[in-house]
Amino acid sequence: MSGGRDAIVSEARAWIGTPYIHQQAAKGAGCDCLGLVRGVWRGVIGSEPERPPAYTMDWSEPQGEELLWAAALRHLNPKPVDHAAVGDVILFRMRAGAVAKHLGIQSGIGASAAFVHAYSGHGVVESPLSAPWARRIVARFEFPTEEVC
Repeated sequence: MSGGRDAIVSEARAWIGTPYIHQQAAKGAGCDCLGLVRGVWRGVIGSEPERPPAYTMDWSEPQGEELLWAAALRHLNPKPVDHAAVGDVILFRMRAGAVAKHLGIQSGIGASAAFVHAYSGHGVVESPLSAPWARRIVARFEFPTEEVC
């Protein structure tokens, strides 16, 4: 991975303003939260290791399966939730008892904690990692440090 964590944040910020479009991953044209992470992967690492299958807005909820979490574990390096660093991929559970299905990329830590994410109705934005967001975090990951073929 060239450029490290700063390159991840720079690439994520380059997506700001991209409209929210479910199942898409095209900078400036449209993406969802997974599409943003996929696009940042392509920008800093290279080819995606896996193409996600088609998924609905409520994907994995009826079955109660943590499909997004499992996919993250296949390709990203897990780390303790309380060890925040810029460039981390953060996974959110949007409501208690629901599957975790929102992703963002940490862009600031400490007093200026923030994250970049694709949010329905807003597109790709950088948001403060406020208490309501922070309490929804269920997992934290790092991009791999070596290129993936």
